[in-house]
Amino acid sequence: MRITGIRAATVPLNIEMSNAAFSFRGMSTTIVAVLTDRVAEGRPVTGFAFNSTGRYACTATIEGRIAPRLMDAEPGDLLDPATGLVDPARAAAVMATGEKPGGDLERSMAIGTVEVALWDAVAKVRGQPLHHLLADAYGRPPPPDRMFCYVGGGWYRDGQTPADLCAEMDRYLDAGYRLVKTKVGGRPLDEDRRRVDALLAHLDGRAGLAVDANGALSPDRARTYAEAFRGLGLRWFEEPVHPLDYAATAEFGALYGDPVATGENLFSRQDLMNLQRFGGLRPHRDLIQTDVPQSYGYDATARAVRMLEAEGWSAASILPHGGNQMSLAAALGLGMGMCESYPDVFGVFSGYADGAALIDGCLPAPTAPGIGFERQARLYGLFRDLAN
Repeated sequence: MRITGIRAATVPLNIEMSNAAFSFRGMSTTIVAVLTDRVAEGRPVTGFAFNSTGRYACTATIEGRIAPRLMDAEPGDLLDPATGLVDPARAAAVMATGEKPGGDLERSMAIGTVEVALWDAVAKVRGQPLHHLLADAYGRPPPPDRMFCYVGGGWYRDGQTPADLCAEMDRYLDAGYRLVKTKVGGRPLDEDRRRVDALLAHLDGRAGLAVDANGALSPDRARTYAEAFRGLGLRWFEEPVHPLDYAATAEFGALYGDPVATGENLFSRQDLMNLQRFGGLRPHRDLIQTDVPQSYGYDATARAVRMLEAEGWSAASILPHGGNQMSLAAALGLGMGMCESYPDVFGVFSGYADGAALIDGCLPAPTAPGIGFERQARLYGLFRDLAN
Protein backbone atom coordinates (compact mmCIF):
# COMPACT_ATOMS: atom_id res chain seq x y z
CA MET A 1 0.00 0.00 0.00
CA ARG A 2 1.39 3.37 -1.00
CA ILE A 3 0.25 6.92 -0.28
CA THR A 4 0.01 8.72 -3.61
CA GLY A 5 -1.13 12.11 -2.41
CA ILE A 6 -2.30 14.16 0.56
CA ARG A 7 -4.68 17.04 0.02
CA ALA A 8 -5.99 19.52 2.57
CA ALA A 9 -8.39 22.45 2.35
CA THR A 10 -9.86 25.02 4.72
CA VAL A 11 -13.65 25.16 5.03
CA PRO A 12 -15.46 27.97 6.89
CA LEU A 13 -18.18 26.83 9.29
CA ASN A 14 -20.43 29.89 8.75
CA ILE A 15 -22.30 29.63 12.05
CA GLU A 16 -23.51 32.25 14.53
CA MET A 17 -23.44 31.01 18.11
CA SER A 18 -21.34 31.26 21.25
CA ASN A 19 -20.31 29.39 24.34
CA ALA A 20 -18.96 30.97 27.52
CA ALA A 21 -15.45 31.33 26.09
CA PHE A 22 -15.79 32.45 22.47
CA SER A 23 -17.99 32.95 19.41
CA PHE A 24 -17.91 30.54 16.48
CA ARG A 25 -18.16 33.47 14.08
CA GLY A 26 -15.23 33.11 11.67
CA MET A 27 -14.41 29.55 12.77
CA SER A 28 -13.03 27.17 10.14
CA THR A 29 -11.91 23.57 9.89
CA THR A 30 -9.56 21.54 7.70
CA ILE A 31 -10.68 18.62 5.56
CA VAL A 32 -8.11 16.05 4.45
CA ALA A 33 -7.99 13.40 1.72
CA VAL A 34 -5.20 10.80 1.75
CA LEU A 35 -4.98 9.11 -1.66
CA THR A 36 -3.62 5.57 -2.00
CA ASP A 37 -2.76 3.09 -4.74
CA ARG A 38 -5.34 0.56 -3.51
CA VAL A 39 -8.78 -0.11 -5.00
CA ALA A 40 -11.86 -1.32 -3.12
CA GLU A 41 -15.44 -1.66 -4.32
CA GLY A 42 -14.30 -0.59 -7.77
CA ARG A 43 -12.79 2.77 -6.84
CA PRO A 44 -9.46 4.08 -5.54
CA VAL A 45 -9.23 4.01 -1.76
CA THR A 46 -8.99 7.46 -0.19
CA GLY A 47 -9.04 8.19 3.52
CA PHE A 48 -10.87 11.24 4.83
CA ALA A 49 -10.92 13.28 8.03
CA PHE A 50 -11.51 16.76 9.40
CA ASN A 51 -9.88 18.41 12.38
CA SER A 52 -12.94 18.51 14.64
CA THR A 53 -15.02 21.62 15.26
CA GLY A 54 -14.16 24.32 17.77
CA ARG A 55 -10.60 24.65 16.45
CA TYR A 56 -9.46 26.73 13.52
CA ALA A 57 -8.11 25.08 10.39
CA CYS A 58 -4.65 23.51 10.44
CA THR A 59 -4.24 23.36 6.65
CA ALA A 60 -0.98 25.32 6.51
CA THR A 61 0.73 23.02 9.02
CA ILE A 62 -0.36 19.92 7.12
CA GLU A 63 0.79 21.28 3.79
CA GLY A 64 3.99 22.84 5.06
CA ARG A 65 5.38 20.13 7.36
CA ILE A 66 3.23 17.09 7.96
CA ALA A 67 2.28 15.92 4.46
CA PRO A 68 5.80 16.37 3.00
CA ARG A 69 7.26 14.11 5.70
CA LEU A 70 4.87 11.33 4.77
CA MET A 71 5.37 11.74 1.05
CA ASP A 72 9.17 11.73 1.44
CA ALA A 73 9.27 8.71 3.76
CA GLU A 74 10.67 5.36 2.73
CA PRO A 75 7.85 2.80 2.27
CA GLY A 76 9.32 0.56 4.95
CA ASP A 77 8.98 3.36 7.49
CA LEU A 78 5.20 3.45 7.00
CA LEU A 79 4.12 -0.14 6.39
CA ASP A 80 3.04 -2.89 8.73
CA PRO A 81 5.32 -5.74 7.61
CA ALA A 82 2.69 -8.33 8.46
CA THR A 83 0.01 -6.87 6.16
CA GLY A 84 1.81 -4.63 3.70
CA LEU A 85 -0.65 -1.86 4.60
CA VAL A 86 0.17 1.56 5.98
CA ASP A 87 0.46 1.43 9.78
CA PRO A 88 -1.07 4.71 11.05
CA ALA A 89 0.99 4.54 14.25
CA ARG A 90 4.23 4.31 12.25
CA ALA A 91 3.00 7.10 10.01
CA ALA A 92 2.28 9.30 13.04
CA ALA A 93 5.86 8.79 14.23
CA VAL A 94 7.13 9.86 10.81
CA MET A 95 4.87 12.92 10.84
CA ALA A 96 6.31 13.90 14.25
CA THR A 97 9.92 13.71 13.04
CA GLY A 98 11.87 16.81 14.02
CA GLU A 99 9.21 18.12 16.40
CA LYS A 100 10.43 19.38 19.77
CA PRO A 101 8.74 17.79 22.83
CA GLY A 102 6.09 20.04 24.36
CA GLY A 103 3.84 22.60 22.74
CA ASP A 104 1.76 19.78 21.34
CA LEU A 105 -1.11 21.83 19.87
CA GLU A 106 1.31 23.29 17.34
CA ARG A 107 1.26 19.94 15.50
CA SER A 108 -1.03 17.49 17.34
CA MET A 109 -4.11 18.55 15.38
CA ALA A 110 -2.38 18.41 12.00
CA ILE A 111 -0.82 15.01 12.70
CA GLY A 112 -4.02 13.68 14.25
CA THR A 113 -6.22 14.70 11.34
CA VAL A 114 -3.98 12.98 8.79
CA GLU A 115 -3.62 9.93 11.07
CA VAL A 116 -7.41 9.60 11.28
CA ALA A 117 -7.64 9.73 7.47
CA LEU A 118 -5.03 6.95 7.25
CA TRP A 119 -7.12 4.73 9.54
CA ASP A 120 -10.13 5.42 7.33
CA ALA A 121 -8.15 4.30 4.26
CA VAL A 122 -6.76 1.16 5.91
CA ALA A 123 -10.19 0.11 7.18
CA LYS A 124 -11.61 0.53 3.67
CA VAL A 125 -8.85 -1.60 2.19
CA ARG A 126 -9.63 -4.29 4.76
CA GLY A 127 -13.37 -3.95 4.19
CA GLN A 128 -14.06 -3.29 7.90
CA PRO A 129 -15.93 -0.60 9.79
CA LEU A 130 -13.20 1.33 11.57
CA HIS A 131 -14.45 0.52 15.07
CA HIS A 132 -13.90 -3.19 14.41
CA LEU A 133 -10.38 -2.54 13.14
CA LEU A 134 -9.58 -0.42 16.22
CA ALA A 135 -10.86 -3.09 18.59
CA ASP A 136 -8.73 -5.72 16.86
CA ALA A 137 -5.64 -3.50 16.70
CA TYR A 138 -5.68 -2.63 20.40
CA GLY A 139 -6.97 -5.85 21.91
CA ARG A 140 -10.30 -4.43 23.00
CA PRO A 141 -13.47 -6.51 23.45
CA PRO A 142 -15.73 -6.90 20.40
CA PRO A 143 -17.54 -3.59 19.84
CA PRO A 144 -21.19 -3.28 20.84
CA ASP A 145 -23.86 -3.08 18.17
CA ARG A 146 -25.00 0.35 19.37
CA MET A 147 -23.68 3.38 21.23
CA PHE A 148 -25.45 5.73 23.65
CA CYS A 149 -25.28 9.32 22.36
CA TYR A 150 -25.91 12.63 24.11
CA VAL A 151 -26.44 16.05 22.55
CA GLY A 152 -24.00 18.92 22.93
CA GLY A 153 -26.52 21.77 22.62
CA GLY A 154 -27.87 24.76 24.49
CA TRP A 155 -25.57 27.30 22.85
CA TYR A 156 -25.95 30.99 23.59
CA ARG A 157 -27.76 32.82 20.81
CA ASP A 158 -28.83 36.45 20.55
CA GLY A 159 -32.37 36.94 21.79
CA GLN A 160 -32.71 33.39 23.10
CA THR A 161 -35.27 32.84 25.86
CA PRO A 162 -35.65 29.90 28.27
CA ALA A 163 -38.65 28.85 26.19
CA ASP A 164 -36.45 28.75 23.08
CA LEU A 165 -33.94 26.61 24.96
CA CYS A 166 -36.66 24.18 26.05
CA ALA A 167 -37.96 23.97 22.47
CA GLU A 168 -34.45 23.09 21.29
CA MET A 169 -34.24 20.26 23.79
CA ASP A 170 -37.67 18.99 22.74
CA ARG A 171 -36.33 18.54 19.22
CA TYR A 172 -33.52 16.38 20.58
CA LEU A 173 -35.89 14.30 22.67
CA ASP A 174 -38.15 13.83 19.64
CA ALA A 175 -35.10 12.54 17.74
CA GLY A 176 -34.52 9.89 20.42
CA TYR A 177 -31.86 11.44 22.68
CA ARG A 178 -32.07 10.81 26.42
CA LEU A 179 -29.22 13.02 27.64
CA VAL A 180 -28.68 16.66 26.66
CA LYS A 181 -26.14 19.35 27.52
CA THR A 182 -26.41 23.13 27.75
CA LYS A 183 -23.93 25.98 28.11
CA VAL A 184 -23.24 27.89 31.32
CA GLY A 185 -20.70 30.52 32.32
CA GLY A 186 -21.40 32.96 29.49
CA ARG A 187 -24.08 34.93 31.33
CA PRO A 188 -24.43 36.17 34.91
CA LEU A 189 -24.83 33.36 37.41
CA ASP A 190 -28.48 34.08 38.15
CA GLU A 191 -29.35 34.00 34.44
CA ASP A 192 -27.47 30.72 33.94
CA ARG A 193 -29.24 29.24 36.94
CA ARG A 194 -32.64 30.32 35.51
CA ARG A 195 -31.76 28.62 32.22
CA VAL A 196 -30.83 25.38 33.96
CA ASP A 197 -33.81 25.47 36.32
CA ALA A 198 -36.14 25.97 33.36
CA LEU A 199 -34.59 23.01 31.56
CA LEU A 200 -34.74 20.72 34.58
CA ALA A 201 -38.40 21.55 35.12
CA HIS A 202 -39.19 21.13 31.44
CA LEU A 203 -37.32 17.84 31.04
CA ASP A 204 -38.96 16.55 34.24
CA GLY A 205 -36.96 13.32 34.23
CA ARG A 206 -37.52 12.54 30.54
CA ALA A 207 -33.80 13.05 29.90
CA GLY A 208 -30.65 13.77 31.85
CA LEU A 209 -29.02 17.20 31.76
CA ALA A 210 -25.31 18.16 31.80
CA VAL A 211 -23.79 21.64 31.69
CA ASP A 212 -20.61 22.95 30.05
CA ALA A 213 -18.68 26.13 30.95
CA ASN A 214 -16.03 25.59 28.24
CA GLY A 215 -13.21 26.44 30.66
CA ALA A 216 -14.33 30.06 30.95
CA LEU A 217 -14.77 30.44 34.73
CA SER A 218 -12.08 32.06 36.84
CA PRO A 219 -11.21 30.11 40.00
CA ASP A 220 -13.19 32.63 42.11
CA ARG A 221 -16.23 32.50 39.85
CA ALA A 222 -16.00 28.71 39.66
CA ARG A 223 -16.45 28.55 43.43
CA THR A 224 -19.77 30.38 43.16
CA TYR A 225 -20.91 28.07 40.37
CA ALA A 226 -19.92 25.00 42.36
CA GLU A 227 -22.10 26.15 45.24
CA ALA A 228 -25.00 27.24 43.02
CA PHE A 229 -25.17 24.08 40.89
CA ARG A 230 -24.32 21.26 43.29
CA GLY A 231 -27.14 18.96 44.30
CA LEU A 232 -29.25 19.67 41.20
CA GLY A 233 -28.85 16.13 39.87
CA LEU A 234 -26.91 17.21 36.79
CA ARG A 235 -25.22 14.36 34.94
CA TRP A 236 -21.96 16.32 34.99
CA PHE A 237 -20.45 19.82 35.05
CA GLU A 238 -18.02 20.12 32.14
CA GLU A 239 -14.83 22.19 31.92
CA PRO A 240 -15.50 24.60 34.78
CA VAL A 241 -12.07 26.30 34.59
CA HIS A 242 -9.08 26.62 32.28
CA PRO A 243 -8.26 23.05 31.19
CA LEU A 244 -4.61 23.33 32.30
CA ASP A 245 -5.42 24.77 35.75
CA TYR A 246 -5.39 21.43 37.51
CA ALA A 247 -5.45 22.99 40.99
CA ALA A 248 -8.61 24.96 40.17
CA THR A 249 -10.14 21.84 38.62
CA ALA A 250 -9.44 19.90 41.80
CA GLU A 251 -10.83 22.68 43.98
CA PHE A 252 -14.01 22.89 41.91
CA GLY A 253 -14.52 19.13 42.07
CA ALA A 254 -14.13 19.09 45.84
CA LEU A 255 -16.61 21.97 46.31
CA TYR A 256 -19.10 20.75 43.74
CA GLY A 257 -19.14 17.13 44.84
CA ASP A 258 -21.12 15.87 41.87
CA PRO A 259 -19.56 14.52 38.62
CA VAL A 260 -17.11 16.72 36.72
CA ALA A 261 -15.97 16.20 33.10
CA THR A 262 -12.94 17.73 31.40
CA GLY A 263 -10.07 16.98 29.02
CA GLU A 264 -11.31 17.82 25.54
CA ASN A 265 -8.88 20.75 25.25
CA LEU A 266 -5.78 18.74 26.05
CA PHE A 267 -3.54 17.62 23.25
CA SER A 268 -1.36 14.75 24.38
CA ARG A 269 -1.15 11.68 26.59
CA GLN A 270 1.16 13.64 28.89
CA ASP A 271 -1.54 16.30 29.32
CA LEU A 272 -4.05 13.62 30.31
CA MET A 273 -1.51 12.09 32.67
CA ASN A 274 -1.14 15.42 34.46
CA LEU A 275 -4.92 15.85 34.59
CA GLN A 276 -5.22 12.42 36.20
CA ARG A 277 -2.40 13.11 38.64
CA PHE A 278 -3.23 16.66 39.71
CA GLY A 279 -6.81 17.46 38.67
CA GLY A 280 -8.52 15.80 41.62
CA LEU A 281 -10.72 13.67 39.38
CA ARG A 282 -12.11 10.45 40.80
CA PRO A 283 -12.44 7.42 38.52
CA HIS A 284 -15.69 6.25 40.12
CA ARG A 285 -17.35 9.66 39.78
CA ASP A 286 -15.90 11.85 37.05
CA LEU A 287 -15.38 11.71 33.27
CA ILE A 288 -12.33 12.36 31.11
CA GLN A 289 -12.87 13.60 27.57
CA THR A 290 -10.50 13.52 24.63
CA ASP A 291 -10.71 14.79 21.06
CA VAL A 292 -9.26 12.21 18.65
CA PRO A 293 -8.07 14.27 15.63
CA GLN A 294 -7.05 17.12 17.91
CA SER A 295 -4.71 14.98 20.03
CA TYR A 296 -2.58 12.99 17.55
CA GLY A 297 -5.28 10.54 16.40
CA TYR A 298 -6.57 7.08 17.21
CA ASP A 299 -3.28 5.45 18.21
CA ALA A 300 -2.57 8.17 20.77
CA THR A 301 -6.15 7.93 22.03
CA ALA A 302 -5.93 4.15 22.43
CA ARG A 303 -2.67 4.53 24.36
CA ALA A 304 -4.25 7.20 26.56
CA VAL A 305 -7.16 4.89 27.36
CA ARG A 306 -4.72 2.13 28.28
CA MET A 307 -2.77 4.52 30.51
CA LEU A 308 -5.91 5.70 32.32
CA GLU A 309 -7.10 2.14 32.80
CA ALA A 310 -3.81 1.38 34.53
CA GLU A 311 -4.59 4.24 36.92
CA GLY A 312 -7.99 2.80 37.86
CA TRP A 313 -10.24 4.38 35.24
CA SER A 314 -12.76 2.45 33.21
CA ALA A 315 -12.85 3.05 29.48
CA ALA A 316 -16.57 3.70 30.00
CA SER A 317 -15.61 6.88 31.93
CA ILE A 318 -13.60 8.20 28.97
CA LEU A 319 -15.64 10.02 26.33
CA PRO A 320 -14.63 11.27 22.87
CA HIS A 321 -15.33 14.93 22.22
CA GLY A 322 -16.87 16.05 18.94
CA GLY A 323 -20.12 14.49 17.82
CA ASN A 324 -19.14 12.96 14.50
CA GLN A 325 -18.36 9.60 12.95
CA MET A 326 -14.69 9.87 13.88
CA SER A 327 -15.55 10.03 17.57
CA LEU A 328 -18.22 7.35 17.15
CA ALA A 329 -15.59 4.93 15.82
CA ALA A 330 -13.38 5.65 18.85
CA ALA A 331 -16.23 5.17 21.31
CA LEU A 332 -17.29 1.84 19.79
CA GLY A 333 -13.83 0.46 19.11
CA LEU A 334 -12.11 1.46 22.36
CA GLY A 335 -14.95 0.65 24.74
CA MET A 336 -15.84 4.22 25.73
CA GLY A 337 -19.03 4.93 27.62
CA MET A 338 -20.96 7.19 25.26
CA CYS A 339 -20.58 9.53 22.31
CA GLU A 340 -21.36 13.20 21.87
CA SER A 341 -23.63 14.38 19.08
CA TYR A 342 -24.15 17.72 17.34
CA PRO A 343 -27.27 17.06 15.26
CA ASP A 344 -27.70 20.46 13.65
CA VAL A 345 -25.22 23.15 14.67
CA PHE A 346 -22.10 22.59 12.54
CA GLY A 347 -23.59 22.35 9.07
CA VAL A 348 -22.23 19.49 6.98
CA PHE A 349 -19.93 18.51 9.85
CA SER A 350 -22.87 17.72 12.13
CA GLY A 351 -24.14 14.33 13.10
CA TYR A 352 -23.73 10.84 11.78
CA ALA A 353 -24.79 8.89 8.69
CA ASP A 354 -27.76 10.23 6.79
CA GLY A 355 -30.91 8.54 8.00
CA ALA A 356 -29.30 7.06 11.10
CA ALA A 357 -31.93 7.04 13.84
CA LEU A 358 -31.55 6.66 17.58
CA ILE A 359 -33.44 4.02 19.51
CA ASP A 360 -33.91 4.87 23.18
CA GLY A 361 -30.87 7.12 23.14
CA CYS A 362 -28.62 4.69 21.24
CA LEU A 363 -27.29 4.85 17.70
CA PRO A 364 -26.78 1.58 15.79
CA ALA A 365 -23.11 0.92 15.02
CA PRO A 366 -22.15 1.74 11.40
CA THR A 367 -21.66 -1.15 9.01
CA ALA A 368 -19.88 0.66 6.15
CA PRO A 369 -16.11 0.15 5.75
CA GLY A 370 -13.93 2.87 7.23
CA ILE A 371 -15.27 5.81 9.20
CA GLY A 372 -18.36 6.05 7.04
CA PHE A 373 -18.22 9.57 5.66
CA GLU A 374 -19.56 8.20 2.37
CA ARG A 375 -22.91 7.83 4.17
CA GLN A 376 -23.07 11.60 4.78
CA ALA A 377 -23.92 12.94 1.35
CA ARG A 378 -23.21 16.64 1.84
CA LEU A 379 -19.99 16.12 3.78
CA TYR A 380 -18.81 13.43 1.40
CA GLY A 381 -19.37 15.89 -1.44
CA LEU A 382 -16.67 18.14 0.06
CA PHE A 383 -14.30 15.20 0.45
CA ARG A 384 -14.97 13.91 -3.07
CA ASP A 385 -14.28 17.31 -4.59
CA LEU A 386 -11.03 17.56 -2.64
CA ALA A 387 -9.87 14.10 -3.74
CA ASN A 388 -10.70 14.54 -7.45
